[in-house]
Amino acid sequence: MIQSYRDLKVYERSYRAAVSIYRMTSVLPREELYGLTSQMKRAATSIPLNIAEGYGKKESASEFKRFLLMAIGSCDEMRVLLDLCRDLDYISNEDHDAYEKEYDEIGKMLMILRRKWTGSSI
Repeated sequence: MIQSYRDLKVYERSYRAAVSIYRMTSVLPREELYGLTSQMKRAATSIPLNIAEGYGKKESASEFKRFLLMAIGSCDEMRVLLDLCRDLDYISNEDHDAYEKEYDEIGKMLMILRRKWTGSSI
């Protein structure tokens, strides 16, 4: 039974992915501190934050779904940022593919949750 946003598998997975992005961005060039680094941290943390905030408003199914939609948008944003990192040779193709796969799967999980959410416990 889901009693907290922390019980949602997509929250746990997106939180772990955000931690991984924080670690990855720590090795980006210093000149990217206010560019890619900042954007990636913001987009990565936006996903679990939107899940948590939306869950707090779960009594309104439409409100929770709106927050899940914002989280899906942040997954798409992460894919663009990862492409930039790869194309600027900041990360390897292998690392890019692993991160992209992770955000693809998180996005799919969010879409499924959004589609199935009725406002009652899952």
